[in-house]
Amino acid sequence: MLQIGVGCSSDKSPLSDAVVKARRFGERLARYRDRVVLLTGGDGGLMRVVCEEFQTRGGITVGVIPYEDEFIDSSHPRYNPYNTIVFRSGQTYQARSIGLVRSSDCFVILGGGSGTIIEAHLAYIYRIPLIVVTGTGYPSDMLRQMHPDGHLDHRKINAAYYIEDPVEAADKAVELAENRKK
Repeated sequence: MLQIGVGCSSDKSPLSDAVVKARRFGERLARYRDRVVLLTGGDGGLMRVVCEEFQTRGGITVGVIPYEDEFIDSSHPRYNPYNTIVFRSGQTYQARSIGLVRSSDCFVILGGGSGTIIEAHLAYIYRIPLIVVTGTGYPSDMLRQMHPDGHLDHRKINAAYYIEDPVEAADKAVELAENRKK
């Protein structure tokens, strides 16, 4: 199975443009549900949105839950009922991101703030193919302005792909994951 990881905002009221893109990404990725498992940070916000689209179409989702959220219930805004598999990481929000990213065959940024941007940099450092979906309205959109050639630093390790269309991003994620597994 290919493991496609996503980094995105856990805002309880995520930005509308990002919600549309996360829905379209999850819906398209579900076409590959027989070959793909979706990995997320397991929380609410955009993670819940993308998981809902993927899981309700027959896909398997894995939520890598941070220590702080291991025992929240359905009344909490970060609760995500669309985690098919819950992995209680025992780690803080930031620390769990390392395992989430390193377990991914491709990592996709669907819009978010500093935590999401950190995950983009982790993918870059660990040479995980990286896609940044742009036009979400979140600060992660600025990665394209900061690093127009896709290289997130001077070492030019692995160029990120900046893609506006979430359907194209889902297809590219599968392609990159398959190439990495070869």
